[in-house]
This record gives sequence, structure tokens and C-alpha cells, in this order.
Amino acid sequence: MECTIDWGGPNGMLFTASTGSGHVAVMDGAVDGGGHNLAPRPMEMLLAGTGGCTAYDVVLILKRGRHAVTGCSVKLQAERADADPKVFTRIHFAFTVTGRNLPQAAVERAVQLSHEKYCSASAMLEKTAALTFSVEIVDTQQTPAAA
Repeated sequence: MECTIDWGGPNGMLFTASTGSGHVAVMDGAVDGGGHNLAPRPMEMLLAGTGGCTAYDVVLILKRGRHAVTGCSVKLQAERADADPKVFTRIHFAFTVTGRNLPQAAVERAVQLSHEKYCSASAMLEKTAALTFSVEIVDTQQTPAAA
């Protein structure tokens, strides 16, 4: 895996990441740090990547278990250390998983498996941050409302 980061020049803190898979992501700094607030901060990208990693796992695990999953979102709320390096110290993952007749135990197990076995990003962040999780299931199989 590889990635190249290029600075946008002397009038700001805009950086472009070109990935080995041929994709591009842009990052910028806050105005008080010399940036122009044109893109996510690098640490936001790290948090977003972790959310993507674990959501990917959860959906894949549920699909492989032949569960009728139709949606998955995860909201991450993080705290960082006050002193440099300002590593993440706490991250809460709030999953909302949508589908038909999804068993609570299966969804919770998918989240647990992602955390304990599959998600490389959360495994790295776990070295500095306390990770917590919550799960909400939205059942799309509802009876039609009476007219």
C-alpha cells in the first residue's frame, strides 16, 4: 500500500493525497494554523477512515450471515489529548444498522468482530484511545399505517 502527499504551496496548508489505488483526497488546516478550511483536517480523515473500515466490516459480516441489511452508518465522536502529539484518547462508535428482521445479537456480534478481529484502523487507535460502541437497529419491515 502506498500514498503520496503533495503540499499545495506557500499560501496555505492544503495537501493532496494520491493513493496507490488511484484515488485522490484533499486535506487542509484550520485558519488559525495557516490553512483555509477548504477540506477535512488530517486527523478527521484518520477518524473517517476508521469509521469506514469498521462499517465495511459490519456490513460484510451481516451479508455473509445472510442477514437482510440495507443500511449502515456509524457516527464517531472522539476526544484528543491536550498536549502534543494530540492522539485520540477516547472514541465512541454509534452504529445505526438498517434492515429487515435483523437480530440484535447478530448486529452486536458483527460490531464486536470488526473491533476484535478485522478492523486494522481501530486496532491501531486502540493503542492510545478507549473505544466504546453502541448499536441501534432500524427495522424496515413495518406494517403499513392505517389510512
